[in-house]
Amino acid sequence: MFTSLAAALVAATLTVPALSPHDLLAQEPPARTTSERPSPLNLNAATEAQLEALPGIGAATAARIVEYRKKNGGFKKVEDLMNVKGIGEKSFLKLKPLLVAQQKTDADAKK
Repeated sequence: MFTSLAAALVAATLTVPALSPHDLLAQEPPARTTSERPSPLNLNAATEAQLEALPGIGAATAARIVEYRKKNGGFKKVEDLMNVKGIGEKSFLKLKPLLVAQQKTDADAKK
């Protein structure tokens, strides 16, 4: 029985078509995995809904971030986020890799 099983395995591997390098290049690239990071969110352009999607940010904190942005003319640096009530150092350290503080351009203002 072992020899017939081994013969079946050999036969199965011989019937698999070989792919040429051209075939491999013609294949679609693999789908994006969830482990890849999305683009950082701009604190100066993000909507309340986008801010709420951040870990640990609820509706009230998102509203305070937008209010701070309006009162202070935007965030000069990401660390300014700690000036918003409800964002302490611990929360900030979790959020920092997800954020940038780019100044809004005229094109952003028209959106």
